[in-house]
Amino acid sequence: MITMLRRSVIAVLIFTVFFGFLYAFAGTGVAQAFFRGQADGSITANGSRLIGQDWSQTRCPGHPLGSCVFQGRPDNLGPYSDVGKFKGDSPVGHPGDNPLVANGVAGGSGTTNLGPRSQELLNYTKVLVAYWRSRGVNPTPDLVTTSGSGLDPDITPQDAFAEIPMVSRATGISPSRLRSLINQQSQGMPLGFLGSPFVNVLQLNEALAKLKT
Repeated sequence: MITMLRRSVIAVLIFTVFFGFLYAFAGTGVAQAFFRGQADGSITANGSRLIGQDWSQTRCPGHPLGSCVFQGRPDNLGPYSDVGKFKGDSPVGHPGDNPLVANGVAGGSGTTNLGPRSQELLNYTKVLVAYWRSRGVNPTPDLVTTSGSGLDPDITPQDAFAEIPMVSRATGISPSRLRSLINQQSQGMPLGFLGSPFVNVLQLNEALAKLKT
């Protein structure tokens, strides 16, 4: 009886130490050694590279808000945060295809499921087209439609190229230098065949800040 009890206690201690401590420490060690950025949340001084930031309210002296930086898709806030002021009134209901407030609860990620025949989607897409054109941008489809999650931190290189006239006018940086910057920050398809080339907006704007200095 005592022998069986001793063996059980020893087994519990061994498994506790191995799976409760050694296994966890080994996993953490491998993550820190080979995937440190991802393991730490991909955090920079300006936020996480994994979550889309609201750049539309960035102050740009002498120019419209958000015009001196590259903006992402109209997701978590983005241009939607300025839609009411841009229209001159407050939007009724949730702002178009903004998935984060579609259910009346800000911060909830997901889709709105507004279809191509939705008048609400059409109305707010027109507002966003006007928003961009007032800043000298001929918007791509991505710049006037949200992502599935509402938290996409990336845009395509074509989206970024479309914003060059706005950023160039507000910063004084030549279009050719901005185009070169976008090319430098562009990343290829994951694993060489998944998805499409993309640009992380946070990293692009951090590189832009260094370019301006």
